[in-house]
Amino acid sequence: MAYETTSNVSDAMHVERAALVALMSCSSCAMTEPNARTEPPAAQASVRIPIERLKPDAVFEVPGAPDWIAVDDDVWISNEPKNSVSRLDPRTNRVAGVVQVGKQPSCGLAAGFGSLWVPNCGESTMSRVDLKSGAVTATFPMTFADSEGGIAVGAGSVWIVTDKRGFLTRLDPATNTERATIKLPSGSFAVAFGEDAVFVTSFEHDLLSRIDPSTNALVKTIPVGPKPRFLAIGEGSVWTLNQGDGSVSRVDIASNTLVATIEAHVPGGGGEIAVGEGSVWVTMPKNPITRIDPKTNRVAQQFFGPGGDAIRVGHGSVWLSNLHQHNVWRLDPRKIEATRGE
Repeated sequence: MAYETTSNVSDAMHVERAALVALMSCSSCAMTEPNARTEPPAAQASVRIPIERLKPDAVFEVPGAPDWIAVDDDVWISNEPKNSVSRLDPRTNRVAGVVQVGKQPSCGLAAGFGSLWVPNCGESTMSRVDLKSGAVTATFPMTFADSEGGIAVGAGSVWIVTDKRGFLTRLDPATNTERATIKLPSGSFAVAFGEDAVFVTSFEHDLLSRIDPSTNALVKTIPVGPKPRFLAIGEGSVWTLNQGDGSVSRVDIASNTLVATIEAHVPGGGGEIAVGEGSVWVTMPKNPITRIDPKTNRVAQQFFGPGGDAIRVGHGSVWLSNLHQHNVWRLDPRKIEATRGE
């Protein structure tokens, strides 16, 4: 830094102090550098709303610890302490049944190929449940990189990371056996499929990996926010929930580039992210629902208070599992958008 001459030191100090005060008082001013974060360090009061103001369309009682969500014709909820998955009927808003699976189903949940795929972290097995009958049709050995991981279906396969060193396993649903293994950066855990590609976050290296299912090749790694965990695909983008600082990174699928970093103000372990009904939805303990507007890349609403754990969109609704409240909420996204604070 260049300093003023002795005769101008006092004036310069006053100018610098004034500039600093002005900068501090303008925390909401727009930043102009590339990929600038779009919100100040704390959530704006105008978007903060007590969760009590939000009224669900239906509440499903799920004793235990309702956790991961998968949406098909029905909505399925994993329940680790009960060693089960619950089947919610969106037509009647009733719990239609409970299916016993393996020990501690807590490493993700996915529906595809006529089946519900249930990773059982407590015994290193995968349960396969028929989506129509609810019967367990197969249980086979499978390892998992982390309980905060995930599972995806697409391109005729089931995808799951099976080792924390970064091994993505591709399963053949016709045989329930490994079809390929793809090496990724270490600390890769969560996986999603969309736009004819597989995407996996590396919590350890702050990266998003893109895999081409036609070649089983890792084609691109993209830097994102700190400690990315869960991810979702929609609006032409991949969205990563970064547990390190509570931000959400938006990666354009067409160009494989980071185009926005959104301060969602939800750091810490746990949480989940989903895209649908014109919004990006984030859940995290103490902030059950944060809604991001993909048109502006800004937090539009943040509901705070008890509840939350996993979130999904389907059947025209937002589905929120409340782990410690032992229930699942069904919410109309239009009613969410219309809910305001004081």
